[in-house]
Amino acid sequence: MANTWWGDHLLGRGADDELWAVSSAPVTRGELRTAVAALGKRFREHGIADGSSVLLRMKPSFTYLQVLLALWSRGAQVVLVDFRLKPAEYEPLVELVRPQYLVVAAGADGPVAGFRQESEFLVRRLPSGRPAVDGIRLVQFSSGSTGRPKVIGRSANSVLAELDRHAALPGIPGRGDRVMLLNSVMHNMGLVSGVLHALAAGATLIVPPTLRPAEVVRLMARAEASAVYGTPVHYELLARTGERPALPALRLAVSGGERVPQETYEQFRARFGLPISPVYGLTEIGLIAGDLSGTCVPPQVGAPVPGAEVKVVGEELFVRMDRSPYLYGEYADRFTGGWLRTFDRFHQDPASGLLSMLGRADSLVVVGGLKVDLTEVETILLGHPRVMEAVVTHGEAVEAFVGADQGLTADELTAWCRERLSPVKIPRRFFVTRQLPRNSMGKLVRDRALMDGRTDSELSSESEEGS
Repeated sequence: MANTWWGDHLLGRGADDELWAVSSAPVTRGELRTAVAALGKRFREHGIADGSSVLLRMKPSFTYLQVLLALWSRGAQVVLVDFRLKPAEYEPLVELVRPQYLVVAAGADGPVAGFRQESEFLVRRLPSGRPAVDGIRLVQFSSGSTGRPKVIGRSANSVLAELDRHAALPGIPGRGDRVMLLNSVMHNMGLVSGVLHALAAGATLIVPPTLRPAEVVRLMARAEASAVYGTPVHYELLARTGERPALPALRLAVSGGERVPQETYEQFRARFGLPISPVYGLTEIGLIAGDLSGTCVPPQVGAPVPGAEVKVVGEELFVRMDRSPYLYGEYADRFTGGWLRTFDRFHQDPASGLLSMLGRADSLVVVGGLKVDLTEVETILLGHPRVMEAVVTHGEAVEAFVGADQGLTADELTAWCRERLSPVKIPRRFFVTRQLPRNSMGKLVRDRALMDGRTDSELSSESEEGS
């Protein structure tokens, strides 16, 4: 194979008849290896080789994961793009990274109907694409406070080092464990903490074909899941389920992506008899802190894991890295002198090293485990011909305060956003007024508490697509 950095650590482990994963049907490690080898030959016929840059955008499925591993087997640099992005979000990313190849879902405009066993895809070559950045194997995107997406590149060593940090975390699922994965396989926690760690550790992956809470719990029981990985939103939904089957094997519930609300923590523990164990990480580097002992209570996220070096300066967390993770931009405000500024606010106990999450220091928030840049939402709203000013905030939901003429309705604003933003970014509520309040310096008021009650009228739009 052209590149084996991942093979010995991931794909080469385990007997052929060992169960790798289960969704609608089981898949063995032997079947996984066979599928990856066949896809590797297909990609070779397309000219994909060591140093090729490939943008991958497919519906979540086992085929998606097999394609990713096959592209790595060819030595390709793989750029992951969320299938749910709207064209207005997706097309600028293609222009930004300029890949040599696109591997995209056949019928890419269709809905995402849960996780699939298989999915069709097309391979397209872009003559004007540029080759891979030297040494970078995984490329992802993360929103920034300017509204311009950051391009994050990770080397093979970066991913393997993260897997080592997982392995060093006490209580982490290993051989014999069955891990129910609710996180998206397109994002870091689902991909690395879930898929790649399970491959490396010999655990079996369980990926529900639907995220309906009652069906998830039934599959958890049938598959004898010993661990579940998700976000606070997943645990909130699971805590609401009615009668549930016994889950004698379940020993661990891991949450990442955002702080677990105290109410969700308590409701889940009362319903399942199990605490939610937090982990904390970033797309730029992966797992940083965590505690799987069940002793951490929100807003605690645990101590830094072995291999992660951090410091807290003025309540902001910094993480040591060998090199800047950002491609096609310097981002000196984020990486300087070997330290990555996370823009996450933390308190660290001087004796135990335990980290407690306080919130964000910029416009980036986490909704349902996904990062949302509030300035991006504001920019989209300001593009509406009848909107003069906009402030987007986040408390329990994303909310938009809009200065516009009185005839503009929340339904119109929702429709405008749906055409330009993925569902998680769409404001759940709109407050429309002729003029937004400003402070004594003439600047727009951005404090949610101060905004409340100072607008002339409220037009509320609730949507399942919203936050």
